[in-house]
Amino acid sequence: MTVLPPPTIELRNISKQFGTVRALDAVSARFQSGRVHALLGENGAGKSTLVKCLLGYYRADAGETIVDGRRVAISHPAEAHALGLGMVYQHFTLVPQMTVAENFVLGRGKIPLVVKWKDEQDQLRSFMAGMPFRLDPQRKVSTLAAGEKQKLEILKQLYLGRRFLVLDEPTSVLTPAEADEVLGEMRNLANASKLTVVLITHKFREVEQFAQDVTVLRGGKLAGSVDQKDASKETLATMMFGGGTAEKSRVAKPAAVADGVPYLKIHELIADGDRGTPVLNGVSIDVRPGEIVGVAGVSGNGQKELVEVLAGQRATTSGSILVDRQAFSGTRSEIKRAGVALISEEPLANSAVRTLSVMENLALRQFDEKPLSLAKFFLNRSRLAPFARDLIQRYKVRASSPFVRLDTLSGGNVQRVVLARELSRDVKLLIVQNPCFGLDASAATNIRQQIVDARDRGAAVLLVSEDLDEILEISDRILVLSEGTVSFETSRANAEVYEIGRHMAGAHAA
Repeated sequence: MTVLPPPTIELRNISKQFGTVRALDAVSARFQSGRVHALLGENGAGKSTLVKCLLGYYRADAGETIVDGRRVAISHPAEAHALGLGMVYQHFTLVPQMTVAENFVLGRGKIPLVVKWKDEQDQLRSFMAGMPFRLDPQRKVSTLAAGEKQKLEILKQLYLGRRFLVLDEPTSVLTPAEADEVLGEMRNLANASKLTVVLITHKFREVEQFAQDVTVLRGGKLAGSVDQKDASKETLATMMFGGGTAEKSRVAKPAAVADGVPYLKIHELIADGDRGTPVLNGVSIDVRPGEIVGVAGVSGNGQKELVEVLAGQRATTSGSILVDRQAFSGTRSEIKRAGVALISEEPLANSAVRTLSVMENLALRQFDEKPLSLAKFFLNRSRLAPFARDLIQRYKVRASSPFVRLDTLSGGNVQRVVLARELSRDVKLLIVQNPCFGLDASAATNIRQQIVDARDRGAAVLLVSEDLDEILEISDRILVLSEGTVSFETSRANAEVYEIGRHMAGAHAA
């Protein structure tokens, strides 16, 4: 049986639009056979959209795909698989209660009515004998460690004959040692001309150690393609995030905040992630009344877990949180006492109840308080609709009626409902995470102005965002969270985009 070499793939002028958002704008890239090619860019730059257009999950609006010099049309993942193209996703796609062998067979798509398991396991052992990773075919996936599961995902793709493999943030759940092992073996397979690898990553260290070519996207456009040997950290950071100092904010700012007692004080906070390993590694952050502290960072560096700790949804290992000089653990009574408003990302999933009406969602914080409550357990229903209509008007929520279900609204209007609910009270601390993710420019501008208005009323604001432009636009002080710790801090007046970008990408640790 002839073993085909890994393909060379060229993407020419690929464009893709979702509604009013132009995710890709005439992007071109070349992935040379038998090489490891890093695809860099901050969150929302278009990396995943580009490879999904290549692999048939999306259909590009314009452009062409060239495989080994031949123009092809890939409109379905099955067509990509037939060409030997595959992808390993950031999140595992394995069935935990099945064995390794069963997951291999399941991945084939076409399964015989009667599976001869002894033959399958013999074939798998023979296959693994020539592979860089080895796993017992009879082990249940639920017993595998995170690194073993990632290896299984890669082995499954190789077993299915993939010669071109996209790795989407493959080390996000791995220890540094596991990451080096996995990526080192991918580089070895590429060097042996058995595989072409596209590595989607944010980490400069991985690019330096394992990639040979680099393509950078920024804002859905091609920022540049370079040989890794010719690319310094500063060059890549500038391509990813832009260069120079931040442009002046479009949002007016008051005078600089005087030194004072922080309203929020986080000290040496340590917490574990979902897999039981530390994800916050001594985080210390102070936020004073009348300032916005922006926490920048690439996804997966502890931002989500930090907000969960502040919301009382994740336990800590050590460290302390003080709000208004008192210990804070995110209980409802503490939130009420300290005037805390918290808006996490994906409001329909985390900050609201999608099946309730707009009116009911607006009342969630105050349903047991006057004038909405007659007594401790009785709603004053006659006041609910006027209360909701007032907030709908004040916060410019576009809803046909207070009684419509929340999930019938657009994303921007859902976010306005949550902001109206949280900011209509006497807010002294506002914690907000990725507030404008997925919103159009008009909705994003409105939401950011609401955050700035809260700050101007004297609230301390902690803005956790993966959108560096957003951080630069409205923050007074900027921190970078990288690998679970604050690695950099600057005032907005002295902010240099490439320096912030270097720390976001982990260049400080190299």
